[in-house]
Amino acid sequence: MIKKLKVTERMKQIMGGYYMMGTQAEVKAWVTSGAPVEILYSMDIYPVYPENHGALIGAAKKGEFYSDFAEKNGYSRDLCSYARCDIGCIFAGTSPIGGLPKPTFLFCCNNICNTVVKWYEVLSRMFDVPMFILDIPFVRKELKDSYIDYVEEQIYEFIEFVEKISGREFSESKLKKTLEMSAEGVSAYKDVLLMGRHKPSPLTCFDAFLNMAPIVCLRGTQYPVEFYKEMRAELEERVKRGEGAVENEEIRLLWDNIPIWYRLRWLAEFFAERNACLVADTYTNAWTSFLNVSKKNMIRSIAEAYTFIHLNVGLDFMAETINRLIDIYDVDGVIIHSNRSCKPYSFGQYDLQKMIEVPSVVIEADMVDPRAFSESQIETRLEAFLEVVRG
Repeated sequence: MIKKLKVTERMKQIMGGYYMMGTQAEVKAWVTSGAPVEILYSMDIYPVYPENHGALIGAAKKGEFYSDFAEKNGYSRDLCSYARCDIGCIFAGTSPIGGLPKPTFLFCCNNICNTVVKWYEVLSRMFDVPMFILDIPFVRKELKDSYIDYVEEQIYEFIEFVEKISGREFSESKLKKTLEMSAEGVSAYKDVLLMGRHKPSPLTCFDAFLNMAPIVCLRGTQYPVEFYKEMRAELEERVKRGEGAVENEEIRLLWDNIPIWYRLRWLAEFFAERNACLVADTYTNAWTSFLNVSKKNMIRSIAEAYTFIHLNVGLDFMAETINRLIDIYDVDGVIIHSNRSCKPYSFGQYDLQKMIEVPSVVIEADMVDPRAFSESQIETRLEAFLEVVRG
């Protein structure tokens, strides 16, 4: 049996309000998930997240439906399913939430992948709006000062770009307040994820997936601060009662990669029935790194924070992150989602397996497109893996 968190209903209300704000905002920017959204919020510009919209489509089990619109218009099925769904919704003229508001401009940051660059070029042509690309160097072995210099210079250029398009003046004091709110929200969010250290864990990574939208879309506002404090309070009550998210928790697992949005419930029930709890994941933890922003040199701090993120680093750093999470959450094994859509997250996973300190298994699927999901194959692999972990 899946134990639902009451706070999830509050999350739905918050995100419903977020999407309503988009219909009223004067200036709207479509942004990638790894972009420094704090700059936009400090300038009273509404950020729209096509990737979050893609996840919503996946959770609504509409991935194949909207992908089909893009594929019929010449976009390959090998393309990222977030991109296909987003572009498909434009051709369809609607989506599960009625479609996204037309952008004033596009803000593309390639620290998550390079597909977004071509994706946003397509959007720029479709909507006939300007686009700014924040080019982030890949951190293979070490974060060099030259990388931060390069990104910092571009951020100043971006601010000038936004001022020119929006007619709004950048304010250091407003950015300072926004960054402080962002850090407070990230801290509250990190506290929630760390609740998974308890035995039994009061939450699963599926709870984290379902409730991550505020830290992605509203980072830099008051909403994540209040929401994650409320979520933590509910989890603390579970801990006091000795109540775990999974009854009779026996195995503690870690999830790597983006969720399989259209099969969250199936996976949650599969593991719960076998007394296995996915206590943490690399995906939601990727949003806990935006904490250390200097008030003296805010722009440089932003450049550093958004350059050194999980998807923009080499395998050594990725393995280090996974092994650190294994230690923090006392994990027995790792489920690795080989995601057909997200190549940067999935390349090198078999090498990564050799660098992980506990047993692991690779399952193949796609984050939004159900045509890449084989229930029988995945069930067989997971059953065999759990036997290995149990010893």
